[in-house]
Amino acid sequence: MKTAARLVIGWAAVAAVFAAGGLLAGLAPLPEALLFAGLLIVILWSAFGVVAEADHLAELLKEPLGTLILTLAIVLIEVALISAVMLGGKDAPTLGRDTMFAVLMIVLNGIVGLGLLIGGFRHGEQRYNLQGASAYLAVIIPLSVIAFLLPNFTKSTEGGTLSSAQEIAFSIFTLMLYAIFLFVQTGRHQAFFLEPEGRDAAIEPAEPRPAGQGGAIARHAAILVLSILPIVLLSKKLAMLLEHGLSAANAPAALGGVLIAIIVLAPEGISALRAVSANQLQRGVNLCLGAAASTIGLTVPAVIVVSIISDQTIVLGLPPAEMILLATTLVLCTLTFSGVRTTILEGAMHLVMFFVYLTLIFSP
Repeated sequence: MKTAARLVIGWAAVAAVFAAGGLLAGLAPLPEALLFAGLLIVILWSAFGVVAEADHLAELLKEPLGTLILTLAIVLIEVALISAVMLGGKDAPTLGRDTMFAVLMIVLNGIVGLGLLIGGFRHGEQRYNLQGASAYLAVIIPLSVIAFLLPNFTKSTEGGTLSSAQEIAFSIFTLMLYAIFLFVQTGRHQAFFLEPEGRDAAIEPAEPRPAGQGGAIARHAAILVLSILPIVLLSKKLAMLLEHGLSAANAPAALGGVLIAIIVLAPEGISALRAVSANQLQRGVNLCLGAAASTIGLTVPAVIVVSIISDQTIVLGLPPAEMILLATTLVLCTLTFSGVRTTILEGAMHLVMFFVYLTLIFSP
């Protein structure tokens, strides 16, 4: 019943927005704020529907495919929101960078930090699969350097941008690396991404699916797609309202990326925190580090394609303070996930870095 209600409300909102068309342009501040709040509620409710269906698929397909499906669905929503702003007509050269960097900071510092604190207080030391975390970081670190640090030091262009040849080449390299990672995650090294005690069972031949399970998978997959589409279709209007509101309030430019990242990550973040609270740290690691890897591995090439289509310049290189923050976060992640257990100390360190990031937004 709840699933049907989500779908009905989501698609009704899409129909209403498209039917109103130009009538929604030039609204007074109060109606505009109410419209933004309404669209935000619908999008978040639909996003939680995406999480619910992804969880059902996770039970049917088992890990790590379950969290991978959720991660890819969230990336699709992220790309839709960023593209909506970029294609909206206003030049926003740093929006993609700010949003992707915000995702990294929220995931790698905010959610990881809070999750490790919650898990540490509830369960003491928590175990996870070290090989899986190491595999994620082995992908995240080079992708982060290529996307956010290298553009500041290339000679072909200035101002944190890349030449067309560099954009195309780096996008291809990024996609290739992420594709290899997916092959490892879903292939012969699938056991790296399972709970430590489940590794031996993971390498045994898979049992045949019970009769009728294929139909359940198809049904939940169809509902997942139907839940994502309203978010994608409503994202352009939400992005326009967000952009207008931030401009009217003279808010920092980077705040737009943060708000988009929060909207995108809310369902996945809550799912990760629930998993860690239930002492399923490996699922939390898969969700958090998987979101970081897919954000760079898939969103960067998508943003570059959108910039080429819309003939817009995009700035990928981070300012100096953010470069230091990113480098520190990556080093901290390698230390946090260098053993087989975590404690509240690691959580506190990550949260401090997250609060530093928030401070720099309002006081650069």
